[in-house]
Amino acid sequence: MATRRSPSERLARLLALGARKADVGQSGEEPWTVLTDPEGNEFCVVRPKATLVG
Repeated sequence: MATRRSPSERLARLLALGARKADVGQSGEEPWTVLTDPEGNEFCVVRPKATLVG
């Protein structure tokens, strides 16, 4: 069974695996973080829906 990680733990793990934060014009208030993988492909890490309500 997979271990449930907090969003900050998932982000830290991805960064440790070689992802880098990408600036694509975010304001800093978005519920996601934009990253690039080691090959430069962009992807987002989004907080779970429950944390967005509220």
